[in-house]
Amino acid sequence: MKLVQTNQASKDFQQLVALLDAELAIRDGDDHAFYHQFNGIDALDHVIVAYINGQPVGCGAFKARNNQQIEIKRMFVLNEARKKGCATAILTALETWAAKEGFSEAILETGKAQIEALSFYPKQGYRVIPNFVPYVGIKNSVCFSKSLV
Repeated sequence: MKLVQTNQASKDFQQLVALLDAELAIRDGDDHAFYHQFNGIDALDHVIVAYINGQPVGCGAFKARNNQQIEIKRMFVLNEARKKGCATAILTALETWAAKEGFSEAILETGKAQIEALSFYPKQGYRVIPNFVPYVGIKNSVCFSKSLV
């Protein structure tokens, strides 16, 4: 597996995000429009794309929320590449990149319909936290945090 640091302009990242959005539209059902508004990629300057045999198979990104904190965004791995360590490698690369840039905490939101994510993030050292803005009061959202120091 090869990991490449890039940004939102990456065509491979854009194609993977389109597949992610299609999957989330099915999983989220009526809630998809609400979540989708917070998942634009225009401001994502910190993107990792994973490749296996030259083919893009997964992605993730982060954006700064303030001087200390980043939010993990757009984590996705193709079905055929799952259970091969791709998500862990992508997330670890994002965390390392953020820490090198001086950030000390990563947060993220996932939906209750993302069963895989709900078990994945705790295995990576994330803990459930109260929902942060804009997810405060959203019953189908679960928010996580992890120290990067």
